[in-house]
Amino acid sequence: MTTTPDLAAPRASYDRKKVTRSNYELYGWIFMRASGVVLLVLIFGHLFVNLMVGDGVHAIDFAFVGGKWTSPFWQVWDLLMLWLAMIHGTNGVRTIINDYAERDGTRLVLKLALYAAFTVVVVLGTLVIFTFDPCPAGSPAELLPSICFD
Repeated sequence: MTTTPDLAAPRASYDRKKVTRSNYELYGWIFMRASGVVLLVLIFGHLFVNLMVGDGVHAIDFAFVGGKWTSPFWQVWDLLMLWLAMIHGTNGVRTIINDYAERDGTRLVLKLALYAAFTVVVVLGTLVIFTFDPCPAGSPAELLPSICFD
């Protein structure tokens, strides 16, 4: 004789098994929507300035990037683009890991790798944006871009 498992009554109310005290996932969901809109503005502004203004794609070279990054405006613009894109992408991959990694150990390893990659890219990208010098002292003049002589 087989016994059937006890099933909750179909009309019974849902009983939450885990009590949570924060709205972390809600805030993550809202952040994804808001950062997506801001990223659209930043990315399309970036593409417009780089590809449509002036000589377009033919003007993009070391001197073009060096000239842009001499302006604090473009440093902050690119920094916001980097940080928002990395946080947005990391939050999306974190959600995918939570949804598809079945074992706790696997989930932990994947998240640690994700957060390590996030940290490396954000730290190195921020350093490059703020420490980039297209005109290093002592460099031969024939190797320097044209912006160094203006």
